[in-house]
Amino acid sequence: MKRTLPLHAKRSLIAIVDDDQSVRDSVGSLLRAAGFEIGLFESAESFLKSDDVGDVTCLILDLRMPGLSGLELQHRLNEMNASIPIIFGTADLDERARTTALGSGAAAYLYKPFTAETLFAAICRALDQRVSSALT
Repeated sequence: MKRTLPLHAKRSLIAIVDDDQSVRDSVGSLLRAAGFEIGLFESAESFLKSDDVGDVTCLILDLRMPGLSGLELQHRLNEMNASIPIIFGTADLDERARTTALGSGAAAYLYKPFTAETLFAAICRALDQRVSSALT
């Protein structure tokens, strides 16, 4: 099913940070097919070193990765005052991590495997929040 995206979504760069290449590839293909620009990163460190950090409008982030975890990346981005909405995607049923992520400003916390519709709904909400906060 082809999804109609809000106008601001068509100008969105979504970064996917996950150490699992199959997750990066499948989520990346899904989002490209829906009309998003995407950036794929195998680690939090590679994302932070990229030139994309300032251009990313939404971040899909794995919780557990070698090196910096997703929560640690979220903390660093908050310290940098980067206003990037974060959608965590994880297979981990760690309620403490979920509470920490959402309490630190994550736009959504999804459990893998999530459906395309669940992901698109989270992205649209995150982008709408970003637009709303930019207007205030």
